[in-house]
Amino acid sequence: MLYYLFKYLEESHQFPGASLFGFITFRAAVAIILSLMISTIFGKRIIRFLQKQQVGETIRDLGLEGQKEKAGTPTMGGLIIILSTLIPVVLLAKLDNIYIILLLITTLWMGVIGFIDDYIKKFKNDKEGLKGRFKVLGQIGLGIIVGTTLYFHDDVTIKEKIPANMQVEIAASQQSTIQFYPETKSTKTTIPFVKSNEFNYADLITWIHPGLEKHAWIVFVLVVIFIITAVSNGANLTDGIDGLAAGTSAIIVLTLGIFAWVSGNIIFSDYLNIMYIPRVEEITIYIAAFVGALIGFLWYNTFPAQVFMGDTGSLTIGGIIAVIAIAVRKEWLIPVLCGIFLAENLSVVLQVSYFKYTRKKYGEGRRIFKMSPLHHHYQKLGYHESKIVTRFWIVGILLAILTIVTLKIR
Repeated sequence: MLYYLFKYLEESHQFPGASLFGFITFRAAVAIILSLMISTIFGKRIIRFLQKQQVGETIRDLGLEGQKEKAGTPTMGGLIIILSTLIPVVLLAKLDNIYIILLLITTLWMGVIGFIDDYIKKFKNDKEGLKGRFKVLGQIGLGIIVGTTLYFHDDVTIKEKIPANMQVEIAASQQSTIQFYPETKSTKTTIPFVKSNEFNYADLITWIHPGLEKHAWIVFVLVVIFIITAVSNGANLTDGIDGLAAGTSAIIVLTLGIFAWVSGNIIFSDYLNIMYIPRVEEITIYIAAFVGALIGFLWYNTFPAQVFMGDTGSLTIGGIIAVIAIAVRKEWLIPVLCGIFLAENLSVVLQVSYFKYTRKKYGEGRRIFKMSPLHHHYQKLGYHESKIVTRFWIVGILLAILTIVTLKIR
């Protein structure tokens, strides 16, 4: 809203300083500061409100050190993250931007699913919370909305660079250098370790028959559903010890912010030889607010935590990360960038699968890890949770750097 106000003041009254709101970098800086202030100042009030409502975490006895002390700690702290993100975005972003609209829908959609899950656990005294099939249906519903919108909406386009030999011919005929084709609809995305760093989802079916290209949207939507479901569940599993999910997510989102900014800037995308995506740079505002909210939440979530994010936060975080990655067409970098989420997910899948297999074969279930998800395995080994969290953050930073580097490994 402030963006439109200052745009009006600049165009109609030449109000001093109003032009600053036209710059992505300025609005992003204001967004991160504002979200930090909201999460740290009002976060305490939200925690007190949750305490009054007796929204305390019920801890299962897993035999972990320091576990009993966490009983009664307020949960549903994801509300802090959601509010601290939405307020700056509504104030500072272009609300008619399709990418911003999709992220707002994602935040509210996943936030509601997570809130219902936490509500059932705390107020209906059902430890299982929302049934798994309903969570998955919610994730599938969001995937359909995001996938179809990104495929069919007119504002979701890319600009491809004209090959150098053609630029010379065009420049000679038109007396100017043209570097990019006009905006086009495309199912192309970024994939690491290949020559052009690009992959077209349509190729998955056009090898059967070229006429199937018009059905490429079905393949794209299925991929979007899978990514949203996998990443949101991965974030949910990672939220097991103080500060782990919030800190890891902040690293991931900050990296995606770099991709969003350079992908939406024609100069940087040309210089770095990466896909240019018009209008996607506006996501930078959302990302800045989101990073500020996550860091502000860490103020209360680091060991010993004063509040837990609950599924209200973890499912929302995962959904947002997935949609940002898909929007900037870097979703195939997720296995590297979200390596912590992937490891947590795999540890559970491997543990359960191996236990069932050995129980069927030997009559007694055996385990690969002392406990899953992976962070609990290290707790069982005797590591303090603060050390586990810090080392996971370090690994997350290394994975973020590797993710950026992959764009130049071809």
